[in-house]
Amino acid sequence: MFTIDFNGKPYIKADNASPLFFIAGPCAMESRAHALEVSAALKEIFAEADIPFLYKSSFDKANRSSGSGFRGVGMKEGLSILAEVRESRQIPVLTDIHTAEQAAPVAEVVDYLQTPAFLCRQTDLILAAAATMKPVNIKKGQFLAPWEMENVLKKAQSTGNSRISLCERGTSFGYGNLVVDMRGLEIMKRFAPVVFDATHSVQLPGAQGSCSGGQREFVPALARAAAAIGVAGIFMEVHPDPDKAPCDGPNMLALRDLPAFLKLIKGFDALAKNGGAA
Repeated sequence: MFTIDFNGKPYIKADNASPLFFIAGPCAMESRAHALEVSAALKEIFAEADIPFLYKSSFDKANRSSGSGFRGVGMKEGLSILAEVRESRQIPVLTDIHTAEQAAPVAEVVDYLQTPAFLCRQTDLILAAAATMKPVNIKKGQFLAPWEMENVLKKAQSTGNSRISLCERGTSFGYGNLVVDMRGLEIMKRFAPVVFDATHSVQLPGAQGSCSGGQREFVPALARAAAAIGVAGIFMEVHPDPDKAPCDGPNMLALRDLPAFLKLIKGFDALAKNGGAA
């Protein structure tokens, strides 16, 4: 268990036995105006649901199916946008890093760092992220067994940072497909707080040739299952109009569907952790 702080005070308890928190936002930053619009909507929705959350968006999506894939606005502009979202909306923020050199400057702005699944065995990246002493969400590689994440966790903890969570986002299942083995959540819970990535878990990697596909209709089912098992948090990408999003649209949840989704998941979380008492 650890806390994610905001403005010097504990804001979220990352604990598999405590009420869950959410990480939510668009896949990639599209513009300053878009980020401010979506973050305002998310703050209102999560406040109504009485669920703590962090705003998430990536300034650079470096792991693309093709060289022509949309990547975001870049680190300089992206960090400026995240700082403005954080200050103007008074909500903590998360983004991912792809190189060890990005860790320190990004940690100056965000409250929670994230490392991509494809890079979970890049030792220099994991060590640099953890060395910032900010909380770090490490995504499990699609090519790893859940018990192998204990080695990754120990790498991160060797820096003295104990605020590490592990994130499940599915396992490669043949070509262009992922499957979620729910046993993995229980296995990784033995080591650390676990976050379930409900939207990337329904991604179909590279399935559309030059980009990935997805099956967003299965997001609620997988999120219900993860909440029923009892996890620390849920990661999910949401967008006002996923079908027009420049990346990962097929697996993102529409913003309009989020309130009902949160009500449902909150009930499953309460059932798992306190016998159904909200």
